[in-house]
Amino acid sequence: MTSTDQTPTNEPEASEQADDHKQRDWIIGIIAIAILIIGPIVIFAGVRHQVEAVDIADPWSNVPNPPPHVNHAALMPGPYETGSDVTKACLECHADAGTEMLHSEHWLWENPPVSLPGRDEPVALGKKNSLNNFCLGIQGNEPKCTTCHAGYGWEDSTFDFTDETKIDCLVCHDQSGQYAKADSGYPAEATDLAVAAQSVARPTRGNCATCHADGGGGNGVKHGDIDDTLIHPDETIDYHMGVLDFQCVDCHQTEDHQIPGTMTSVKLVDDNPVACTDCHDSAPHQDDRLNAHTDRVACETCHIPEYAVKDPTKLWWDWSTAGQDGVSDNPHEYLKIKGSFVYDTHVIPEYLWFNGTADRYLLGDPLDPSGVTPLNYPNGSIDDPSAKIQPFKIHRALQPYDTVNNYFIQPKLAGEDGYWVEFDWPLALETGARITGMEYSGSYDFARSDMYWPLNHMVAPSSKALQCTACHSDNGRLDWEALGYDGDPMDTAGRRTLSGGNE
Repeated sequence: MTSTDQTPTNEPEASEQADDHKQRDWIIGIIAIAILIIGPIVIFAGVRHQVEAVDIADPWSNVPNPPPHVNHAALMPGPYETGSDVTKACLECHADAGTEMLHSEHWLWENPPVSLPGRDEPVALGKKNSLNNFCLGIQGNEPKCTTCHAGYGWEDSTFDFTDETKIDCLVCHDQSGQYAKADSGYPAEATDLAVAAQSVARPTRGNCATCHADGGGGNGVKHGDIDDTLIHPDETIDYHMGVLDFQCVDCHQTEDHQIPGTMTSVKLVDDNPVACTDCHDSAPHQDDRLNAHTDRVACETCHIPEYAVKDPTKLWWDWSTAGQDGVSDNPHEYLKIKGSFVYDTHVIPEYLWFNGTADRYLLGDPLDPSGVTPLNYPNGSIDDPSAKIQPFKIHRALQPYDTVNNYFIQPKLAGEDGYWVEFDWPLALETGARITGMEYSGSYDFARSDMYWPLNHMVAPSSKALQCTACHSDNGRLDWEALGYDGDPMDTAGRRTLSGGNE
């Protein structure tokens, strides 16, 4: 999880930054010459800070130049008995930071209400109250889930979201390497809070990966394009981070602790996007035929040819097999408390139209147990001018539902009466239903669900971007008919073009 405040950052002095930019300019020149020699290459059409693109506005003008870091060793002498003691010391100098955080999505885990088709009332959704097909839901399971919350003490629904002393500044700003969080977000017992407080600086990839790479129960479980390899990546993992050493906050540029780039897994409207064109021209290619694609094809479609490039990501989770002993010693195949899994690496994305918004399954919505229930299906179609073909990871699962009421139940998993303690599905489902305000009939089974995760990271070098035949060939990776075309639009005149119209 990322965040910035008024704390000066750990960056080089201005003269060193100038030297860095000169070196980067030299690299840009060399790459441009190489491109001219090699010939037309499919160049990234807009992911932030891409330097291979030519004849565009300088993308480096959008890269932040934070002020020099101020060493906090003398400013935060300690000792500190609790995390809140550190926060109180931080707020003495950063007086506005508390109020800013109290209004942030990273703190609230809930977004402002939005109107959805078919819903009588606006829907306020976030991690706090949404169903997923990983660990299923937070309500009643707070002590374990809120290990990743940017706060201290979220143990149940009575947590005070107005108390700024409960904000965890260190989870985003600690650079000591020894700060860790435990149940309900409290600092782990062995943490030296004074050492952590004295180390604070601008958030790094390591800070963000603490939650975003390891959420859902382990490394690479959720996103597919965010895992622990991004902490110290090379160019084969992600060009921007591995070659240019970008930190997350270079793209997710934060103001007043509001971090842009919320995922539609927990938010229905992408109203604070981080876009490739924040830094790059919308038509960056030398070949006009490639530029013609950018209206309807997302940059990521060509420039993220695969995900889970090194570490495996979870693709399948079967809760129905949980509770057995001696099934497998491989945690990538089975855990008694969670069931069976399928992980994989070098996964080819799946492609859908996406306009930046999503529909959402809400607790209490009916389902068809003979089919698949999408939990956050991406909105968009060939007839939607705001939609583009976007790569996705789709996580598929079997999860518990009430066979009489015909809806998913979010069970209680952790703690007293939790499935991870008792291995009793009826008890866990009854308790979870009571906590979430639902009815449980006493009859349950397991039904299929899908969750959709847009892919935005693990951007490959331009030399590894998809070539024309990756999509326009007999064995191309795009299912043209599923996308609404009559077939490959490059095959026969008269078929619908990439722009959605008719030739």
